[in-house]
Amino acid sequence: MSMSDPIADMLTRIRNAQMREHKTVSMPHSNVKAAIAEVLQKEGYIQAFKVLPEKPQAVLQVTLKYVGGRRDRRSVITGLERISRPGRRVYVGKGDIPWVLSGMGVSIVTTSKGIMTGQQARRLGVGGEVLCKVW
Repeated sequence: MSMSDPIADMLTRIRNAQMREHKTVSMPHSNVKAAIAEVLQKEGYIQAFKVLPEKPQAVLQVTLKYVGGRRDRRSVITGLERISRPGRRVYVGKGDIPWVLSGMGVSIVTTSKGIMTGQQARRLGVGGEVLCKVW
């Protein structure tokens, strides 16, 4: 069965894995998911990600990041929210890119120059489709 929203599936898998305090989470690979994982890694929300070549489809494995000791361990990611969906696409101009928690979180935007954070898109002066917010 085909999936109608693979990005929402990726965010849900990460959200579920961090609630259960898993070290890693695996999902089917796509270039968009890998680009989102790269942005999350650069911003410090995940520890690492790697692509495992398997048949019939490659697997994207994300290593989650936690802070604190054994008893008070908590995830670096406190929230993930999908903004643009297949049923309702959300496009913004360079001046309308949303701020997440007054700059404490990031919005991930797909632009003509690639997938990047909202702050990078503002700096480059490009708008695009707002994929999700992470804080």
